[in-house]
Formats: sequence, C-alpha cells, structure tokens
Amino acid sequence: MNALSLPPHHPHPLEASASRLPPPSRGRVLRGLTLVLALSLLPLPTLARPLDQVKESGTLALCAHPNALPFSAKAGGRHGFQVEMAEALAQSLGVGLETHWVIGGFDRNRTDCDLVMDAIADPEAQGESRLELSKPYRRGGVALAVRADNAAIRRLEDLTSGAKVGILPGSMAAMVLGRRGIRTSPAGFEDDLLDEVASGEIAAAAVTPTAIGFYNLNHAGHPLRLVDAFAQEADLSWNVAIGMVRPDPALRDAVNAALDKLVTDGTVKTIYARYGVELLPPR
Repeated sequence: MNALSLPPHHPHPLEASASRLPPPSRGRVLRGLTLVLALSLLPLPTLARPLDQVKESGTLALCAHPNALPFSAKAGGRHGFQVEMAEALAQSLGVGLETHWVIGGFDRNRTDCDLVMDAIADPEAQGESRLELSKPYRRGGVALAVRADNAAIRRLEDLTSGAKVGILPGSMAAMVLGRRGIRTSPAGFEDDLLDEVASGEIAAAAVTPTAIGFYNLNHAGHPLRLVDAFAQEADLSWNVAIGMVRPDPALRDAVNAALDKLVTDGTVKTIYARYGVELLPPR
C-alpha cells in the first residue's frame, strides 16, 4: 500500500475514491492508503532487473509520487517515508537510490522501477499488478479520529444516535458505518475530514492512521486521538509490504533480508516516526 491516478482495484477499503485523486498542486494529505497503493495497481513493464544488474548499475530504482506527503515528495526538506525507506533499503543492499517521480499510468509505463513501497500484502488486492511482495513489515487500515479532549468515544458503539462520522464517499468504511446505521458526512479528502473533527463539526472521521499521525504532527495545537474501531473488520485492516517488479529470487531474498535488518534495528520505526506515524506490527 503509491501514488497517482488510480484505477479502482479489488474490493479493498478505499477503492471507490481511487479514480478521484486531487491535482498535485493542492499539496494536501491525499486520500490515504488508496494513494499510497497507486503504483501497485498500475500496469508494469515486462522487463525487470535481477540482483546482479542492480548491483552492477549501482542503483535501486523507486517509483513515487512527487507531491504526496507524508508518503513521498520531490521538493522540500522532507521526501516522505516511502523515499526514506527505499533509501535505507538501497544502502543495505550496497547501492544508491534512483527515484522516478510519476503521477499516472502513462508516466509509470515509461519508467523502469525495481520497487514500489507500501503495497497491500494481499495477493487478491495485487491481482492485476503482477508485483511480488516482500515480507509484511507493518499494519495499515482505517481508524476513527476523534478530538483528543473527547474521552467518550472509545469504540463504534460509543457513537450516539446524533453523532456524525466523516467518510470518503464510496469507501468501504462508509459501507461498514452505513450497515450499522451510523450517520455519516462525506468529504473528498482526509485532511478535510480531520479539520472538521478538530473544529467539532463532526464527532469522528474514518481515515487512515497515517493521516491522523501526520495531521497531529502539523497541528500540535489541535491534536486528534486514534480509536482502533475497525480492528475486527477484515476489509479495513491489512498488512503492508514492499512491492517488487518481477524480481529474481536473489533480489527478492536480498530485499527481505535488508527489510528484516531495518525492522530489527529500529530504522523503519524511526523513519515513520519522523512523519508522526506509529509503526504497528503486521498481523
């Protein structure tokens, strides 16, 4: 779970928002994990580089969106946790990182990438991507964001009949809440929903933990609290892995070994923390 103009994919949490990404110039927290997963859902080239060619070239190639913090960004002092993760991975393999900044399928098809970051670790979700997956290294999903001073909401059942929950239109979270008879309020962007929670316009918002963490990092005066309200909903909780573009066994094994090291020594946790995101272990 990576960037761009997303085609809808298999029934996964935020699929319905996939075709309505904002223009890059808006500089907003984009539609959560749907955005993060973008590259893993685009057509991939038929060619791929084995480990010996990666070593010979001296670079590992990443595809990422140029304006999608906290995931990735080309400009500014912070380049996103996807880029920092890929840099650490490349260093572990003894090579440098080459980042290809892509926005849509056309750009992606003109670029030869070795990997994309934050792919849903689910073969069904990756059915058309042809990505091979590393070991899962963190858990993603959907949670409720509530104001930090709201101690009353600890689970879905705590939402009163008059409470409204912000949702992304057509998302799986919207369907889950609708089945429970919970009132919802739509918005097109996760950060719009989080602004409405902070201002008290709505009681809660169904968004990704990534969005909540990054929002708190940038809004210290109006912190929000994460409520893990959807832990039992299989479609709203998933593992995250590195997506590899048709690797040979040697490259796949090398990526897994490097990833194990980066998780064990705390590098991955530190990278995510720089963007306000708590690293949750995979299920």
